[in-house]
Amino acid sequence: MIPINLINTTIIHYILNTLEIQHYMGKKIRKTNPLTVELIKKLKKKYYENNAPIWRDVAKRLEKPSRRWAEVNLYKIDKYVKGTETALVPGKVLSTGQLTKKISIAAYAFSERAREKIKKAGGKCLTIEELMEINPTGKNVRIMG
Repeated sequence: MIPINLINTTIIHYILNTLEIQHYMGKKIRKTNPLTVELIKKLKKKYYENNAPIWRDVAKRLEKPSRRWAEVNLYKIDKYVKGTETALVPGKVLSTGQLTKKISIAAYAFSERAREKIKKAGGKCLTIEELMEINPTGKNVRIMG
């Protein structure tokens, strides 16, 4: 009989290693940015450790070609995210619009003006890794984009 921990470790190892080569429309594609590959691996691992489907969803979105990643403006974040929630953008936050609430926003990237506007409104700019450490279960997080 194989111990359950060994089975779980084997499954996680298999899933993390299959990330290297992806298929997109019949073509084999490989992410070339090692930081992105590492982030996707961390997201998948966090999903399995905490049984939090939000991290799997974000990992799948980041596995897509970068031209298909989300680009979200501040006015949409202000419109759809409540004050108690954290916005998560698996892509880039852009600066069109204003923030009227103190909102923590986690994203893969921010434009310079978006960072300034978020800090001016009293919010926080977080990386996705920082959000995973602060909130490993993904409660009160809204994915934008």
